Amino acid sequence: MQSSQMDSLHIGNMIKAELKAQGRTVTWFAMAIHTTRTNVYKILSKESIDLKLLIRISKLLHHDFLSECSNSIENEL
Repeated sequence: MQSSQMDSLHIGNMIKAELKAQGRTVTWFAMAIHTTRTNVYKILSKESIDLKLLIRISKLLHHDFLSECSNSIENEL
């Protein structure tokens, strides 16, 4: 994968944007995924996260982050 593809895919920013679009707070998100606010801020700062966690978050927010990542890569090719 080229550097430009890696730069454009920041899963933490994608999740943060979706939370904002849904009007969800970090506190709500932390409670929903059974973690602390501190861990949520760590998740939101990461460029990549564990696939199982991403699937859980996708289901919770009713947003297909996997497809969004795939589409982003496809557009770069």
